[in-house]
Amino acid sequence: MSDTLHPVLEAHDVSKSVDGPEGRLQILDRVSLRVAAGESFAIVGASGSGKTTLLGLLAGLDTPSGGGIHLDGHALETLGEEARADLRRRLVGFVFQSFHLLPALSAEENVMLPLELEGDTQARARAREALDAVGLTARRRHYPAQLSGGEQQRVAIARAFVHSPRLLFADEPTGNLDQRTGHHIADLLFALNRDHRTTLVLVTHDVQLAARCQRRIELEEGRVVAQAAAVNA
Repeated sequence: MSDTLHPVLEAHDVSKSVDGPEGRLQILDRVSLRVAAGESFAIVGASGSGKTTLLGLLAGLDTPSGGGIHLDGHALETLGEEARADLRRRLVGFVFQSFHLLPALSAEENVMLPLELEGDTQARARAREALDAVGLTARRRHYPAQLSGGEQQRVAIARAFVHSPRLLFADEPTGNLDQRTGHHIADLLFALNRDHRTTLVLVTHDVQLAARCQRRIELEEGRVVAQAAAVNA
């Protein structure tokens, strides 16, 4: 069981609003949550409920209009953009619905990229280890256009895990995949969460995927309307 006394991520009364042509739009309204190190945590809700906005705030990609967020003990609202970027680089991995692979780079080169940006001299060896962990050793020289959707998502997962992040954010990681491939990708994410003790926070509209997480919250119109431990945890 995760140690709930040592959260890696906390949000306290987080709100987000933007000005639109018809006045101020409230996207999130006083959302609070607490995620323990090594835990799997799902954020669910219908389209437009504020899930992806919340994920961006938790990762420090945007700043809230109110409330506070602590990532690994760091108060994000007190950090500038450069400091938040450095924190993400050191602590966070991302898996997106649309893969975001660079088409001119091979699978291996895509996974190497974040390590090369850090000046890691072992980037190629570590990338090969990460691709082996997701079962893509034989496809490491292939370009994204030569890979299936499931294979591209596995490359994206390898890239996210290659620098051993403390926390992985996944935004609809199975949304662009067929059911069978999506199930395989989910198995991979939870295996990496279990084996590496990397905290997993995922956004999904898939209730079956959310049920595999240890805990989940449901958003509706920017508010938390339910929270529970998953039955299958």
